[in-house]
Amino acid sequence: MKEKIIKSSGNVFIDLGFSKEEAAILQMRSELMVDLRKFIETKSLTQAQAADIFGISQSRVSDLVRGLWEKFSLEMLIILSYRAGFQVKLKLAA
Repeated sequence: MKEKIIKSSGNVFIDLGFSKEEAAILQMRSELMVDLRKFIETKSLTQAQAADIFGISQSRVSDLVRGLWEKFSLEMLIILSYRAGFQVKLKLAA
């Protein structure tokens, strides 16, 4: 039996059935988490070193590295991104 392939909307969270508003927030959170995880990896930081940079506990860095997105608000991820030296900008599209 051949499975039907459905084209993605471009936002996996919409595809999973979240409202457009919630999907946008989840997408932003996931992108920020990926960027923060890449920052830790490319700088070869230990979790303790990353915790010092971010101003959070090592256990919170562990949550970040493990991708536990439900433990981080969008606001907190923006704060951590600034502490990592990133400039976060909101891109609006019609």
